[in-house]
Amino acid sequence: MRVTLFLPFLVLTACVSLSGGQDYAVVCPYDTVWEAASETMQGYSVTSENKNNGTIETAWVEMEGTRRPYGLFAREGFGNRERARLTVAVKKDNDVSSVNILETRQRWHAKGGATQQATRWWPVDPSEEVMEEITAKLTDRLKEKGCGGT
Repeated sequence: MRVTLFLPFLVLTACVSLSGGQDYAVVCPYDTVWEAASETMQGYSVTSENKNNGTIETAWVEMEGTRRPYGLFAREGFGNRERARLTVAVKKDNDVSSVNILETRQRWHAKGGATQQATRWWPVDPSEEVMEEITAKLTDRLKEKGCGGT
C-alpha cells in the first residue's frame, strides 16, 4: 500500500526535462488536470490562460537574486536583480494528460564589458525551490481530484 501511494509522488517530482521544466503524466481526464493546474496558478500573476491550447503564463516578477560573481576577479556587475516567469502546458493523450511546468529565470547584467550586450537580461537556471513548490501544490490538487501519476 505504501509503495502505491509513494510511486505517483516519485513520478511527479523526478521527471525533469533538459529545458529546465518538469514533465509528468497523470491518469486523469484533461478537464480535471486543466482545472487543477489553473487552481494551482491562482496565487501567481497570470497574464494568459488558454484552455484550448492548454497554456497558462505568468508575468515577469523581479526579485533580489543570489550572488553570482563572474570573471577572473569575481565581479558582481550591476547588482543581484533577477526576474522569473512561469509557463504551464497541459496536453491530452487519451486517458493520460501530461503537464509541463517551466520557469524562465534571468539575471540583469551577469556579464562584464562596456558594450550594449553587457547590459541586458541573461538566462540563468530555474529555481529548484519554486519548481518544487508548484509541483507540490499541483500534486495535492490532483490527489484531491482522485488523479494518479503514471
